[in-house]
Amino acid sequence: MNAEQMSLTEENRYVMPGAPATEQAAKVAAADWGQLAAEVDAVGCALTPQVLTPEECREISGLYDSPGLFRSTIDMERYRFGSGQYRYFDRPFPSLVQDLRAAFYPYLLPIARDWAARLGQSAPWPDDFDEWLDMCHRAGQRKPTPILLRYKQNDWNALHRDLYGDLVFPLQVVIGLDRPGADYNGGEFLLVEQRPRAQSRGTVTLLPQGHGLIFTTRDRPVRSSRGWSASPVRHGVSTVRSGLRHTLGLVFHDAS
Repeated sequence: MNAEQMSLTEENRYVMPGAPATEQAAKVAAADWGQLAAEVDAVGCALTPQVLTPEECREISGLYDSPGLFRSTIDMERYRFGSGQYRYFDRPFPSLVQDLRAAFYPYLLPIARDWAARLGQSAPWPDDFDEWLDMCHRAGQRKPTPILLRYKQNDWNALHRDLYGDLVFPLQVVIGLDRPGADYNGGEFLLVEQRPRAQSRGTVTLLPQGHGLIFTTRDRPVRSSRGWSASPVRHGVSTVRSGLRHTLGLVFHDAS
C-alpha cells in the first residue's frame, strides 16, 4: 500500500479508495483508524466498533462443534498454557473468517510499517495480504493460524506471544463471540507490557460481543532517552468465573 492508496486526513482517519468487497470489510473500513492507531500506539491495544452481528457471532462459535473444519485442537492444560481449549481452522476457511482476516490487514499494515521504521527494523509486509502469506509459505510457514477458542468455568489462558516462525506480523485481532455479563463472567483479556528498566504495566479489556480488539503480537515501540526501543508485550485471559466464552483469533502470519 503506497501513499497514493492510503492517506491520513486532517480528521486523523485512514481513507481507502473503492467500495469494500464484503459487509465485514465495510464495517472494518468504517472504523476511525486514526484513533485506533493512536490507541494501539499508546498502550498496545484498541477496541474496534462492532464488526459481527450477534447472529454471525453465534454462527462462528457454533463451528467449534464441527471438528472437521479444524487442523488441530489444543488442550491448554496439557501444555501448561492455562486451562481451556482452542482449535486452529483448516483451509478453506469459513467465509466470515476469511473476509475478516483480509479486511483488517490493509488497515493494520501502516501501523506495522510505522513501528518497524521507529525501531530500525525491516518491514517485509507487502501491500497484498495473499502475497504476504505466500512469503510465509515459501519460508516453511504453511499452517493456517485463525483460532476459535472456548473457555468454560474456571478456564484461563497464560500470558504468551503468538509468533509461530521467523516471519511475524506485529499486530493481531481477537473478536468476542459471546456476551460478557450474560453468557459468561470473568474472562477479561489481559495485556502485560514489560517496560524498559521499570515495572510491568497491565491493561484489562472486556470484549463486547462482535467487537474486535487489536493488539500487539510481541512488542511495541517505546521512546526512551536512547531513542526508540522494543517493549515486550504478552497477552492472556483471566479466569472465567461462570458460563461459556468463545473468541475468534485472527493472526496475520501462518505457522511453521
